[in-house]
Amino acid sequence: MSAEGTWNTTIDTPMGKQQGTLVFTEADGGWDGTSIAPDGEQTKLVNLEVNGDAVSWEQTVTKPMKLNVKVNITIDGDKFTGKAKPGMFPAVNMTGERVG
Repeated sequence: MSAEGTWNTTIDTPMGKQQGTLVFTEADGGWDGTSIAPDGEQTKLVNLEVNGDAVSWEQTVTKPMKLNVKVNITIDGDKFTGKAKPGMFPAVNMTGERVG
């Protein structure tokens, strides 16, 4: 199943579960992505790669501190699981569910 669409996400951090939204769109054979924080802050995903059910990207977050995050997920139907690696910190679990 395609990665395209809107996804509600949960990242299980040491500071508790963090919610967010991802939007993946396919255009002209390439992919674009945006991460949307609960406060509405939007961040463009960089180095976004979709290879079948495997999706990876990098993004910068500013809250609770500025970090570069590398993410790898695997889509299974309308859900995904994966890992987010925030800077120098250990990787944390990330899950998501397609909206609609």
